[in-house]
Amino acid sequence: MSDSQPTPADPGAPRHPSAEDGAPDGAAAPDQTPAAPEAGTSTSRRDPLRGSRTSGVWLAVVAGGVILVLLIIFIAQNTDTVRIRFLGWEGETPLAVALLIATTAGLFLAAVAGSLRILQLRRRVRRDKR
Repeated sequence: MSDSQPTPADPGAPRHPSAEDGAPDGAAAPDQTPAAPEAGTSTSRRDPLRGSRTSGVWLAVVAGGVILVLLIIFIAQNTDTVRIRFLGWEGETPLAVALLIATTAGLFLAAVAGSLRILQLRRRVRRDKR
């Protein structure tokens, strides 16, 4: 056989484009479509340096450190004593402490409401599966 193109060793194997096709190295010719991946194989490789548990923990530690520094600055700048009255209770406390207690109470109430909603949705999903 004196063909100008070499024949592949396996006739069923997909043919890879080459410079002879007029396409740049690694690019498919316009009239060809890339071969579909085999079942069970992934077309994209996961980058081992992204999205690991360690990177998540590291991000949480850095974010926690930044929040802690901001909290210390907040407390240092708001040391004035204020009078607090709530449901018959009365007392004096630094402004920063009063604001932090109010913020913590608000976050707690939001967490309780969110948790109750999550439990409600989980029950509904379990009930719908039956």
